Amino acid sequence: QVQLVESGGGLVQPGGSLTLSCVASGFTFSRFAMRWYRQAPGKERELVARITSAGSSTNYADSVKGRFTISRDNAKNMVYLQMNSLKPEDTAVYYCHADGITGGLGYDYWGQGTQVTVSS
Repeated sequence: QVQLVESGGGLVQPGGSLTLSCVASGFTFSRFAMRWYRQAPGKERELVARITSAGSSTNYADSVKGRFTISRDNAKNMVYLQMNSLKPEDTAVYYCHADGITGGLGYDYWGQGTQVTVSS
């Protein structure tokens, strides 16, 4: 059974930091690229950050460059999103996403999301 379970969300003041975690199970984590998406109320889901399967390359949305860092630990089946200098506009539900190829077929999986609220 494939699972992606996010944790680490919460309420934080502007300028603060949070680290989101996502633990994966049920698939070969080290073969999948991982992404963090977010969706704010009334807005479309947007890609925040991406990391390749080996962790050798990362990409970020312009809105979070220099503030957020994505990383992964393939030994622990974990992906992280370190978020610094948080702004009210970072408020959203954050989702962990995996995509890759197994047995010649492409798969993608979603977590259930974790709420991040940036407010004073």
